[in-house]
Amino acid sequence: MTRAFDAVIVGAGQAGPPLAGRLTAAGMTVALVERKRVGGTCVNAGCTPTKTLVASARTAHVVRQAAEFGIDTAPPQVDMARVRARMRRVVEASRDGLAAWLGGMEGLTMIRGQARLVAPDAVEVDGETLTAPRIFLNVGARPARPEMPGIDDVPYLTSTTILELDRVPQHLVIVGGSYIGLEFAQMYRRFGADVTVVERAPALIPREDPDVSQAIRGILEAEGIALRLDADCISLAPGPEGVCVRVSCAEGAPEVHGTDVLIAVGRTPNTDDLGLEAAGLAADARGFVPVNARLETAVPGIWALGDCNGRGAFTHTSWNDHEIVAANLLEGAEREVSDRVPGYALYIDPPLGRAGLTEAQARAAGHRVRTATRPMTRVGRAVEKGETQGLMKAVVDADTDAILGAAILGPGGDEAIHGVLDLMTAGVPAAGLVRAVPIHPTVSELLPTLFGALD
Repeated sequence: MTRAFDAVIVGAGQAGPPLAGRLTAAGMTVALVERKRVGGTCVNAGCTPTKTLVASARTAHVVRQAAEFGIDTAPPQVDMARVRARMRRVVEASRDGLAAWLGGMEGLTMIRGQARLVAPDAVEVDGETLTAPRIFLNVGARPARPEMPGIDDVPYLTSTTILELDRVPQHLVIVGGSYIGLEFAQMYRRFGADVTVVERAPALIPREDPDVSQAIRGILEAEGIALRLDADCISLAPGPEGVCVRVSCAEGAPEVHGTDVLIAVGRTPNTDDLGLEAAGLAADARGFVPVNARLETAVPGIWALGDCNGRGAFTHTSWNDHEIVAANLLEGAEREVSDRVPGYALYIDPPLGRAGLTEAQARAAGHRVRTATRPMTRVGRAVEKGETQGLMKAVVDADTDAILGAAILGPGGDEAIHGVLDLMTAGVPAAGLVRAVPIHPTVSELLPTLFGALD
């Protein structure tokens, strides 16, 4: 059986559904194919569940710190089953809302099943062929499984399976000291677990500048999280407590023993079973579908959006992918991925908000830079809240005064960074931010002072 559509979208993650909405509103018939759950990683195994857990963990932390604010209370008792139940309610509400919207979308045919490309203009789903002159791949990614010695010898958690825990591990060992690993590290430490983070690099989150990375390290160590950096020979084996992680570091014991281990070393695009070759496509060495700045693949009529194209692994970049494609197709625009200013956040507490380039990235790109750094101890709002860990950093082009990047590691850093992100998008130079009159008392009020102190 064959059915013809104006467009076929493979994957109902963060780019697929809104793109379907734009295309059907323009009068097109659209097939949206999803083999698992609508919402993709963000709703089901990423942003929504993890940030819900982060909120529960912060609540436990605040209760423990209550005496510092003059409030006496009993130590918190974490009921992980109830924490998980709350997370599931939030996830299900989000997923159900999206499914209801798609179900009422005129012109959309929702198809459940595994999709495979069988031609440049055709997709097969459970024996049925769907043809269309436009095919959009939005297949997302999954936790990476590294070729690590001993990984087949012990049960291990991933960023997806750990969401189903209804208990607090006695000692959680996390392999991977980047964004995913660190969020779970602080979260489970606050739930009451002993936590050790094992990282191959000599610093946490090595893509960040050393001063930011070191500040993050201080925040985590202050909460009792053990860090094993420069782990040059990581392997797994059964241990007396449950699992043994061999690290072979220059300092410290060569092994870490824990009850549970979380593997958090990145994500792998879901392109290996997509039948790319049948459509004349090939994934790159990391599994991504190569695209140009307009998100077009090498085959006319096929686009790749979201995590599978290697142009960004965030919900907001996936959403922006759909905006770029829809504007170019429906409005005759000339939008490109290169137009957007990169931004992201690390959701430890306090969070890190990042806009644009780090200092190291800016210098590597050939910029002559000016920088400024201020500690959170200089921010009145942070002092009042008793949350003075962290810093702010600005990076500006010394020749043009263009804002190249900024980091805010402190209370509300994930929100305050948008003041910089918006100005960068609008092309406002650093001098324009210096003239701003921010509201007091806020974290953002230090931004004009920060940019006015460039070296």
